[in-house]
Amino acid sequence: MSINKLKIVPLGGAGEIGKNMTAIEYGRNILIVDAGGMFPEYDMYGVDLVLPDYTQYLADKKDWVRGIIVTHGHEDHTGALPYLLKTVDAPIFATRLTIGLIEVKLRKHGLEGQAALHVIKPGERFSVGGLFEIEAFHVCHSIPDAVGFAVRTPAGLIVHSGDFKFDYTPAWGPPPDFGKLARIGAEGVLCLLSDSTNAVRPGFTPSEKTVTDGLNQVFAEAPGRIIVATFGSLISRVQQIIEVSSRFGRQVAIEGRSLVESVDRAQELGYLDVPDGTLVPLSTLKRKPDSKITIIATGTQGESSAALGRMARGQHRQISIKKGDTIVLSSRVIPGNEIVVNRAVNRLFQRGATVVGQDANVHVSGHASQEELKLLLNLIKPKFFVPVHGELQHLHAHARLAQMQGVPTENIAVIENGMVVEFSEAKMQVTERLPGGYVFVDGHRVGDIGPVVLRDREILSENGFVMAVVHVSRQNGQITTRPEIITRGFIYIRESGDLISQAEKVVMKALPAKKPYDAVRKALADFVDAETGRQPMILPVIIED
Repeated sequence: MSINKLKIVPLGGAGEIGKNMTAIEYGRNILIVDAGGMFPEYDMYGVDLVLPDYTQYLADKKDWVRGIIVTHGHEDHTGALPYLLKTVDAPIFATRLTIGLIEVKLRKHGLEGQAALHVIKPGERFSVGGLFEIEAFHVCHSIPDAVGFAVRTPAGLIVHSGDFKFDYTPAWGPPPDFGKLARIGAEGVLCLLSDSTNAVRPGFTPSEKTVTDGLNQVFAEAPGRIIVATFGSLISRVQQIIEVSSRFGRQVAIEGRSLVESVDRAQELGYLDVPDGTLVPLSTLKRKPDSKITIIATGTQGESSAALGRMARGQHRQISIKKGDTIVLSSRVIPGNEIVVNRAVNRLFQRGATVVGQDANVHVSGHASQEELKLLLNLIKPKFFVPVHGELQHLHAHARLAQMQGVPTENIAVIENGMVVEFSEAKMQVTERLPGGYVFVDGHRVGDIGPVVLRDREILSENGFVMAVVHVSRQNGQITTRPEIITRGFIYIRESGDLISQAEKVVMKALPAKKPYDAVRKALADFVDAETGRQPMILPVIIED
């Protein structure tokens, strides 16, 4: 073991689903694996994207970052890259399709040319920063060109599985290279970091090919338009939908900006095989019979701004849901989004559509289940094991699987974001936890809202606000005019004149006071709570005349 200590620091994806990001640190050198975003949870009002909190960790180490290696092109592994690149100046290494999707993302953020982008191939070895010797290995996932990484450091070999499953009949690319994994394992692996998303699921994850069978059945029975909702970067699924649509004589239109961008780039790079005349602009479908139309759209998580969300609310400019439409939800519901998704599904039913979900075999997971996780552990044979990419229940389930495969309990670290795993003299220990939390993207602003702002938004969404505009004398603090009470989202003013009049009197009695703002706020809050049992946001506005 070298003098310098090897550290592994999960900055996202440990204890949660999404925003996957891991730092491998040796001496004054850092290698970052993935930089993903996460869909906001239902109570994160107004938030567009959630990022890993890498600011604390990189505050005094941003010059140590030698490179960023990316396992595949899904948002939960690439979504934070445009923001990270504003903090660090480091080259990015990824496979051809992943680099193509990253280019689209950086261009959208005005960062084209900001970072050196290097295309790598599965099986290729490359060096990062002259210290980390890395080998990419092919894995099967729900997007083409996905890889895992074997990272050789002076302290030992680290293997990061990326998102994977052992699919013997994948929708794209070759099946798993078990020989390669066994050879890496025979080299002697210090630590394995492995995808834990499906660690609570017994057996094997079904093949991507089974989705084609499910889609065939849906297409055979659907009388009208078919609208398939899927993730914007789920390129393999888009290929399957196009193939089935062509087989049933349907033309396909893409709706949703992220999906359009991903499909266009995948086509440019040759990752989509589209029969002539199958893919058409959305505007041309008006002249086609409903039975000849397929629309692939974004909005699988019920996002109000996505294409399917606007359709569900009747606010889409070109598509009005009607009786005879079949909506196919070809994705999983991210934990925490169930309420929003169910609300969107109910609205679609109200408009006359038939909604088909996972029970119709139109989606399979891209993540390994228990038997596949055990197989990877047996192939890699790591000395130490750190489960990643999952909630705590998944990480602990994966740890139990590792124990069953002979990894000693003391050689397994179940950790959450910010917890530092350190290897020293062939030992592993969790040494500290870095401060941090969520970083929110709201519009064009990053990190300037936090829990306090979100709590205010929650209060506004539940109880509205009451504003008291009060004019007071600059000399003696006495009220000079009758207070004006303004409310939104609290009561219907036209039917609550008595309550408003009483609130005005309460405000007048509270003044003068040494701290007029605090006095008005407390008096009005107590009155409103006593009269209505509600707790709206109270906003006094004191104007000195």
